[in-house]
Amino acid sequence: MSAEAGAPREGHAPTVAIRRWVAGWDLWEVPRRLVAPVFTVELTAFLLMLYGVLTITPESADLRTAALICVLGVVHTEIARDVERMRRRITGEELHVDLGSVWFFMAAVLLPPGYAAVVTVLVHSHIWYRAAYRRAPLYRQVFNSAAMVLSAFAASSLMSYVFAQQAMDLFDPRALLVLVFGMLVFLTVNSALVAGAIAVSTPHARLSQMVGVWSENLLEIATLSLGALVAMAYLTNPWLALFCLPPLLVLHRAVLVRQLEEAASLDGKTGLLNAAAWHVQAERVMHRVKRRDGPPGVLVLDLDHFKAVNDTHGHLAGDHVLSAVADVLRDEVRERDLVGRFGGEEFVVMLAGLGGRGPSELEAAAERIRRRVADLRVEIPTPDGPLTVRGLSVSVGCAVMPDGGAELRDLLEVADRALYAAKGAGRNAVRMGTASTTRPALLPVTVDKNPPPAVEASGLHSNAGD
Repeated sequence: MSAEAGAPREGHAPTVAIRRWVAGWDLWEVPRRLVAPVFTVELTAFLLMLYGVLTITPESADLRTAALICVLGVVHTEIARDVERMRRRITGEELHVDLGSVWFFMAAVLLPPGYAAVVTVLVHSHIWYRAAYRRAPLYRQVFNSAAMVLSAFAASSLMSYVFAQQAMDLFDPRALLVLVFGMLVFLTVNSALVAGAIAVSTPHARLSQMVGVWSENLLEIATLSLGALVAMAYLTNPWLALFCLPPLLVLHRAVLVRQLEEAASLDGKTGLLNAAAWHVQAERVMHRVKRRDGPPGVLVLDLDHFKAVNDTHGHLAGDHVLSAVADVLRDEVRERDLVGRFGGEEFVVMLAGLGGRGPSELEAAAERIRRRVADLRVEIPTPDGPLTVRGLSVSVGCAVMPDGGAELRDLLEVADRALYAAKGAGRNAVRMGTASTTRPALLPVTVDKNPPPAVEASGLHSNAGD
């Protein structure tokens, strides 16, 4: 009887283990609204790849080409692995261009859609295993591979159809236009899938977070162009495809240098310029605007009662608040203006080319920022449920470069004195200083006595202490 009773338990042990393994997937940590779209994209990619492979008769030339592209992709990944790993450490969770699109687009140009999809899966999986293993969750890698598969499948389908209908090859003058449209299809499908996933998971994400910055998109265009060139070289002589590896490695290292320079100039918590980088760029602006219309102006901003947020809810909550304020600063100034974090809860902004309305335009920008910060409600996820920090405020000191000119340090000193005057007047205020006197003349704009930020959690309100 004991043996009979024990047999079912042993029989169910693998089932229990599988359930535990599935329950431990990182996928279940993403927002529930994202799970269905992710599975839909992955299933669609799998079915299209399967359909593409099963509906064509294998040809030895296509198999040799697919094998060669896979070998080139593996060799490229192995040679550039250390550089690629360093690039991924720098970019973190942001959109990342791994340069594998050279091989994906080469496959899309030379192979039928199904084979192009298979090559994409193999090469992209090898890149993840060798360059990003244990750094990116598996569900994200599978989704990214599915997005690449759909992009390569769509581009290959378009180009194969046009080449077949028009009875032309890659050496036909009209092929250039076909390749351009193929690149656009690849870029559009991939960008739309990734941007859609980010938009669903992060409803308030900025456009740059969803589609990437211009430099990253330009890098993707460059890799696709190189893929088209390698495809044409391969048709001329397959050995010529090897000559693409040195330029690819140089491009890898050049991109790494640029990313290192950017990382060295940015604040890790907010993505704004750090103090040293802001000073360097602000000095350039000061010298440049002397030859143009309109003086520059400086805002020095300090979050009121920020220590209360850190003391009450920890530094992680404080980091969320700093990031939200940084987003406000980006939104309320022009793209050419310099926004930086000086450390702690202090920020600085330089607005260049204010024109004849310098002081009033500077005041208006400061007031917009002050009002936006006062309206902020920062949502912070916690193990005990969502936490909402509200009632934030910022004090702002302003300074405009006088007609006779001034050094950057003098302008910052004037703005800093104006900031302390705003704090002394009750916080949540804007004060304008003038660089023509030793101590700033202060023009009242707003004086609003305000309490420390309130924190809302699970429907309960509490005021953090000073």
